[in-house]
Amino acid sequence: MRLVIADTGPLNYLILIGCIDLLPSLFETVLLPAAVSVELQADDAPTKVREWIASPPLWVQIKSDPPAFDPALEGLDAGEKAAIALADVLQADLLLIDDRDGVRVARQKGLRVTGTLGVLDLAAERGLVDFAEAMQRLQRTTFHRPEALLKALLQKHGGGG
Repeated sequence: MRLVIADTGPLNYLILIGCIDLLPSLFETVLLPAAVSVELQADDAPTKVREWIASPPLWVQIKSDPPAFDPALEGLDAGEKAAIALADVLQADLLLIDDRDGVRVARQKGLRVTGTLGVLDLAAERGLVDFAEAMQRLQRTTFHRPEALLKALLQKHGGGG
């Protein structure tokens, strides 16, 4: 079993596009720091996301936030700080995170990272999701992505681009 930690962003978008159940198919169990759980429950979170985290599935384990006194984490939000710190402390195999600054910090710490697009790419490689269809749903959200990466992934999965 791979040790996978998730930040708020990938969970939020996978819930919104109806693809959250890809995570247990890909990773079995996903750990969330408490700060991520709090962000998913925030008043400004989409209703669908708040409903999901109110009764999380069995494959989700919520962990206490590790102390994060690392100056490298300054400027990141609470969920990103906690997810990176937890991944670092537990020596996670993979951190799911979308925020560009968070990705940069995590990689500087030697963590392996992927985001929403990476999860959908892996799921499409395994025949678990239609990548182009998932992208159409994702484009109806507030998700931001590099156009070049999106085009390359669509071409990889036969979705044009």
